[in-house]
Amino acid sequence: MNEPRHAWHKREGMALLTDFYELTMMAGHLKEGRAHQQVCFEYYFRSLPPHSGFAVAAGLESFLDYLENLRFHADDLDYLRSLNRFDEEFFDYLRDFRPTCSVRAIPEGTLVYPNEPIVQIEGTIFEAQLVETAVLNLLNFQTLIATKAARICLAANGEPVLEFGLRRAHGPDGGLSGSRAAYIGGCSSTSNVLAGKLHGIPVAGTHAHSWVMSFPNELEAFRAFVRLYPENSILLVDTYDTVESGVPNAIAAFREMHDKGFLVRPAIRLDSGDLAKLSKIAHAMMLEAGFEDPLIVASNDLEEDLIADLKRQGAKINAWGVGTHLITSHDSPALNGVYKLVALKEEGEWRPRMKISSNLDKATDPGTKNLVRYFDKDGHPIGDVLYLRDEAWARSGDIEGRRRLQPNLPARIRKAACAEELLKPVFANGRRLQASPPIREVRECALAQIAAIPEEFKRLRNPEVYRVVLGKSIGELKGKMIERPGTA
Repeated sequence: MNEPRHAWHKREGMALLTDFYELTMMAGHLKEGRAHQQVCFEYYFRSLPPHSGFAVAAGLESFLDYLENLRFHADDLDYLRSLNRFDEEFFDYLRDFRPTCSVRAIPEGTLVYPNEPIVQIEGTIFEAQLVETAVLNLLNFQTLIATKAARICLAANGEPVLEFGLRRAHGPDGGLSGSRAAYIGGCSSTSNVLAGKLHGIPVAGTHAHSWVMSFPNELEAFRAFVRLYPENSILLVDTYDTVESGVPNAIAAFREMHDKGFLVRPAIRLDSGDLAKLSKIAHAMMLEAGFEDPLIVASNDLEEDLIADLKRQGAKINAWGVGTHLITSHDSPALNGVYKLVALKEEGEWRPRMKISSNLDKATDPGTKNLVRYFDKDGHPIGDVLYLRDEAWARSGDIEGRRRLQPNLPARIRKAACAEELLKPVFANGRRLQASPPIREVRECALAQIAAIPEEFKRLRNPEVYRVVLGKSIGELKGKMIERPGTA
């Protein structure tokens, strides 16, 4: 089942979700008679978040929703007219505007790396400039959060991670997009009910300290909650004293329901204090009470390093509620995604374009491209190669390429057993080319790809650097354009 549709979810009425300079350039291209110039732009990011060995592509579905519904409504034009910057020819053009671009993209849930085209847009320069801000806004954030979620889930080592971030998210859409991305990255559920409805994500939650404080005593609060949800209760045990009252009262409430014939799995949440120590004590108390498989959920400003350290200490925690550090990617709150012109079509032929910067890291890779991922005989990815669109590429063996920053020097990917082209056609003539996959399938794709990469790329510190190289033809082209700017 595909994700449900909703006006906000469909990104309707968002034509003005753009930077003002996009509109000034669009009006300028129209005046100069260049609005129909065919171009190719690519979205990619320049570097991974700190300590990450990979990123998880996310946000394409949101961008396609935006693109499919991209229209300028009367109130949009009225607002732009009030700025006194544009003429009526521009408004007439906007009024009739519909997207006609072609989009190729890496599917959501795919692992991606710096300087690889994740979304490639071919169309008029008018519409390619218009969608720039939306591409960056929708994919930068969701890719960042999916990547953060994947790191946290790796630290949890297969134990469920519950995303609890809505109340600390950067506004409602930050909460919705973040919950969606966190699920793609591996979280098992979200506390965000609207995200559950719109995206089909499992929802989960317990109760607050206020539930306990509103009753005459803790035991009565626990009894009432377990009575309401006898087979799905997680009791928050640290309102007053975790060891002296919280855990004993939880055990008593669970025991009473068990004696009444309910299949109760005792489950508690720890939200403060020494989580490692308290989880061990609680686990021992619950075992002594005869509960052999207790669920102990931890929360309280968790992130991947703290989770890894708690596991190193032997904490008896087997589920993790993560909020602020996940939904905001607290240690790295922005992905440095960019959107660059790589080719113009002149006389029916694509002519490469390249930004050449004094900072070589920011020099772009020219031309329209294919992106090919190579795998070893065991199915592990071993490197990606950027080829020009019309460049022949080998499917196996030792793959010869060029270094990105030194394109005149050779680079190799050795002993490739097979290959896969990553950029897929997803949009043309105003419509998606196929139905979007259910979000569970996107999540399963991400989990399978994370499982397939070698362990050295999954380290929480100093991960191995994945190889992304240029094909021979694009390397030669880039070297030539660096030496003689403006040539192709």
